[in-house]
Amino acid sequence: MSLKYGDRYPGLLRGTGIGARLARHSLTLLAITLLLMPLADLHVLSRDPWAELGRIAQGLLMPHFGSIDAPFKALGLTVSVALWGTLAGVVLGFPLALLFSRSRLVRAGCAFVRAIHELFWALLFLQIFGLSALTALAALAIPYAGIFAKVYAEILESTPSAADDALPQGTGRLSRFLYCELPLAFGQLAAYTRYRFECGLRASVLLGFVGLPTLGFQLESAFREGRYFEAGAVMWLFYALIASLPWWAHRRLLLPLTLGSLLLLGPWPQIDGALLWRFLSTDIWPAPLLSGDLPGLVAWARDIPELLPAIGNTLLLGLLGTAGSLVIAMLLWPLASRHFGNRLTRAAGSGLLVFLRSTPELMLAFVFLLLLGPSLLPAWLALALHNGALIAFLVARHADSLEPGMPDLPASGRLAYELLPRVYPGLLALLYYRAEVILRESAILGMLGVATLGYVIDDYFQTLMFDVAFALLLITACLNVLVDALARRLRPRDVTHDDPCLRQEQLSYPR
Repeated sequence: MSLKYGDRYPGLLRGTGIGARLARHSLTLLAITLLLMPLADLHVLSRDPWAELGRIAQGLLMPHFGSIDAPFKALGLTVSVALWGTLAGVVLGFPLALLFSRSRLVRAGCAFVRAIHELFWALLFLQIFGLSALTALAALAIPYAGIFAKVYAEILESTPSAADDALPQGTGRLSRFLYCELPLAFGQLAAYTRYRFECGLRASVLLGFVGLPTLGFQLESAFREGRYFEAGAVMWLFYALIASLPWWAHRRLLLPLTLGSLLLLGPWPQIDGALLWRFLSTDIWPAPLLSGDLPGLVAWARDIPELLPAIGNTLLLGLLGTAGSLVIAMLLWPLASRHFGNRLTRAAGSGLLVFLRSTPELMLAFVFLLLLGPSLLPAWLALALHNGALIAFLVARHADSLEPGMPDLPASGRLAYELLPRVYPGLLALLYYRAEVILRESAILGMLGVATLGYVIDDYFQTLMFDVAFALLLITACLNVLVDALARRLRPRDVTHDDPCLRQEQLSYPR
């Protein structure tokens, strides 16, 4: 007797419906993670992590703002880099968005540049422009151009065609775009640009970890030297900057803010054209490749001993981060939903989610690294908490828009039978949207000493072996493109397009 599809699965896992398929997806992800977890270095290498955690908490509770060196200059430079980096990304990305659907080459180029993390671009441009604002602007503008091109193209393609169809035949393509498509899409384009600027603020802070004098430089220095009261003050400045964004970045203040911030970006470096050309045409390429020596190129690649372990750790950390984000999101989203708890518990839950999703993974990993020592464990915790909280925040907003059909059920029944089946497809779609981002962050966390590709890339940049470092950047980009393609195939396609959770995600979090 032949078995029908799904008969080998028990109970709720049977069948081809979306619920059974998503349950199989999730359990497979968790099973693979548990199976591979013994391969990860998750040891705690710190002698007394709780004492260190107490000192960090004390620094956050009693910050010393007076100990910060030139805080307003650091804040101003952080805002200036984010603003002009985002603006440059818009200028470069918008024309590409108009060609995005028509050119495979444009789509491939945009996928490549956005697959490399901003800090990796900063490491590359440091070799050309040094510790200057031009390095920071280029590090933001290039990946953001690829991101803007993709997202702007998707927004323009989703605009209603009724107004365009009403124009008389023979109307030029430019007129159709300016009078029909752009006005209808402008609200969504502006909303996404505002969100990307907020991302730029976080990225601008993180650029301090490679030596640029933004808030991140002072934060990294204070933490490394154990000056936790100063580090706490810098952290609170960062959270105040993000929280006050709707007021100081209002559209009426945008023009004076843009012009005024330009004054903070100098001095500009002097660029030697000959050295720049030599770097781009010779230094970053393997010598056997330039001479056409294929056996020599194979031997050159074989002489990179850390390559395979670094790739394995990066992929393993990405898997752990994705599975951890799923678990954290499932645990945390009810804390901020109106369907559970009371006003006080919901406020506490929402505050926790805002704190975790507003703190970049690199900052969380840096703190956990001080507590637990250099292993994959701090990076895993940082990835899971940040991305899980981000997903939980959006899922809670989705759940708040739903009305239970059986309001008399207890909280556990309401969660299991009413809300979870309705929000879980969107939750899993959000997780797959974030999978490529998690892998990008897994690679960059190596700059903190975690044994991923970022650690090897940073090491080769510091030893001026630019050809090996650039080759590893290409490998990192290829891994991200492959993971993004896999995530798109696994992403639930039965989720309704009117799902507010996914609609918010598409406006706020695509890469």
